Amino acid sequence: MKDMNGKLPHIVQYQGSKRLLAPQILRYMPHKINRLFEPFSGMAAITIAAANDNRAKRYYINDLNEPIVRILQSAINTPDELVEKYTDIWAAQFTYPGGHLEHFYHIRSCFNDGKQTGENMLYLLARCVKGAVRYGRNGNFNQSPDKRRHGTNPKNISSNVQAISTMLKGKVEFTAIDYRKIFDMAEPGDLIYLDPPYQGVSNAKDNRYFCGLSFDEFSASIAKLDKQGIDYIISYDGECGGRSYGLDLPSNLNCVKYVLNAGTSAQATLLGKKSTTFESLYVSKNIASKVEYAI
Repeated sequence: MKDMNGKLPHIVQYQGSKRLLAPQILRYMPHKINRLFEPFSGMAAITIAAANDNRAKRYYINDLNEPIVRILQSAINTPDELVEKYTDIWAAQFTYPGGHLEHFYHIRSCFNDGKQTGENMLYLLARCVKGAVRYGRNGNFNQSPDKRRHGTNPKNISSNVQAISTMLKGKVEFTAIDYRKIFDMAEPGDLIYLDPPYQGVSNAKDNRYFCGLSFDEFSASIAKLDKQGIDYIISYDGECGGRSYGLDLPSNLNCVKYVLNAGTSAQATLLGKKSTTFESLYVSKNIASKVEYAI
């Protein structure tokens, strides 16, 4: 289902997406999986990449940010409806009184007033700065619009969601619950791919992000997966320009750490520097021993 340029389909830009790293991550993933769980799905880049490669029988998409899950559920189960609703919102910005920026703020207000539909969330992501989800202290979406563009063209949205729907329709369950509840559902033969908020931005007091994540609680939860014999792959922190972001996961966990080259840092480039970003990947030893020969 790759497009003519060999790229995996994606719905919309999303800060922190693992879409570009997906080919590297899949090298560490078994070829036959009963169920692939993605508890911190974002826009589910790894689920889409795995489905494109027919890695799992079933998929489980979860994210605490429920409107994000609504986008994915609509894209996979009712792609035509999602595209139609998004097109209506996207087209309205060109005739909106006050212009396209005021239109963005109008949709943002509707979203914050309770209309947290998949199409509204999709439009906000398509138009906001860096495709970055940000929330204020009051829980409202507060990211600003990118003034240089009008958001992803509906034609591009359409071709991508149709491709994603073809791969995944009828194979996915969707939830918006705590990741630890997802762990309770997994069984041997399943794989959990985790891309939690990085330590540098996951403090619960940091209101730019939807939620925080305790390092100690997360590490303890992974230890429980080890005891249950559940395989997992974790994208967690890394380094850029010689600076490390966050602590390594504890050495007592039953996993192997690898380092992936994520390419040139866009943020460093904006600052006139050229730095390569490296991201840590932790792979449970059971599957690491089987794929290591191919790395």
